[in-house]
Amino acid sequence: MNRLWLAVAALLLAGCGVHPSGVTDAGDAPTGVAPGVTLYFVNARNELEPDLRPTERLGSISEAMSLLLTGPGNSDLHTEIASNAPRQVVVTTTPEVIQLTVPLAIREVTPRGIDQIVCTALGVHVQSGGSRDTKVQVHFTLTTPESDKLRTCPVR
Repeated sequence: MNRLWLAVAALLLAGCGVHPSGVTDAGDAPTGVAPGVTLYFVNARNELEPDLRPTERLGSISEAMSLLLTGPGNSDLHTEIASNAPRQVVVTTTPEVIQLTVPLAIREVTPRGIDQIVCTALGVHVQSGGSRDTKVQVHFTLTTPESDKLRTCPVR
């Protein structure tokens, strides 16, 4: 019986090999509150430029598209999307692809304007916790080969 108690005591003293560690600082905890939504417009050098709209929340992709189609407002930025377009965009999201049905014909948006749409949608998607690998498909009012393309944002 003494040997059994010695074996138990030896096991207890040996422990399981896990040692306590100090406190590790990982930065601030996420709050779930966004200062606004980032829209992409075009600057004087014809480059996409992020523009934070202080909405006090991130919102949905559909809401961001509505703000994007409203235009840049009073800033040095401009848009490559027709300004008279209705602002309702239908959004369908799968893990791999965000499909956007925009109220535009292809002639109402330039290639840089398509980039504005794609970057804005992906920005909201990623900020909401979505994958950076997700692609965007933009469907126009008239069937066009442009609608079949899977796109990524050219801004990193």
